[in-house]
Amino acid sequence: MFAAERRQLILEMVRANGAVSLRELARVVQTSEVTVRRDVRALEAEGLLDRRHGGAVLPGGFTRESGFPQKSHLATAEKTAIADLAAGLVEEGEAIVVGAGTTTQELARRLARVPGLTVVTNSLLVAQALAHANRVEVVMTGGTLRGSNYALVGSGAEQSLQGLRVSKAFLSGSGLTAERGLSTSNMLSASVDRALVQAAAEVVVLADHSKLGTDTMFQTVPTDVITRLVTDESPGHDDRAATELQALADQGVQITVAGASGGGAANGGGTPGASGGESVARQQRRDVPLPGPRRQVPGAAAGLRSATALSEQNGGAERARVADMRRR
Repeated sequence: MFAAERRQLILEMVRANGAVSLRELARVVQTSEVTVRRDVRALEAEGLLDRRHGGAVLPGGFTRESGFPQKSHLATAEKTAIADLAAGLVEEGEAIVVGAGTTTQELARRLARVPGLTVVTNSLLVAQALAHANRVEVVMTGGTLRGSNYALVGSGAEQSLQGLRVSKAFLSGSGLTAERGLSTSNMLSASVDRALVQAAAEVVVLADHSKLGTDTMFQTVPTDVITRLVTDESPGHDDRAATELQALADQGVQITVAGASGGGAANGGGTPGASGGESVARQQRRDVPLPGPRRQVPGAAAGLRSATALSEQNGGAERARVADMRRR
């Protein structure tokens, strides 16, 4: 394929999807990421698109939201790897909330075999993935259906979440930065996601590496509210993604990196709940040991001080008893 043809195809993909990773572009145009990066630079110089960490977006600074048909074909291997690891964070009998998105849909497929699980969601796709799981209870929010991502939004969805309390919230989005946290391109979706977050004790963000450093219009979850980020292994040359991970860790976010053996292809075995060719034979989990302030559980410091004082008090009493015995 000639350079002009490649660049035209790249431009058409970005226009259709709003944001596309370099890895996906290389796969579609059947060339290396090095060549694609060169093409993206050339298109950026012409003002036709903007480069972002590990990908390309529409010009103008903020990506627009793509519809579900486009999103479902992007970064499929990465989403599979992320979903497999995220499912391991869910225990039997838990109550959780799961937001809308193609990555959270992949997660839902893997949650179908977790017994005693209760899943609250505003996503029809998540509910559909769990519809035939006889040991999982699915609770749908109210609201108005948004056809582009099959999610329930609006005041009805937000009101139905009032008074709810669950252990974890699993959310995705359009972009993630250390400065603003998780964001999305749609105001209604952002508002419902914020209500989902308020119901959860912990917030787990699922985002592939192409979303790192991408900033979109509406903030969903501030960085200091995010408990954990589950992401995939970024290309070794993507220093900006590594810098963003460092900045997130410096603000106390726990980071888990997923990598699918064989590039996400199943070579035998599989993950329960995965469908068709989306199963993964083996996952490599890596908790990134990046430095950063650790969140303190409220009251933990006071408890530590109390325990220390008690220990010192007991030690003093023991020393006094020994001294008294010697005098005798």
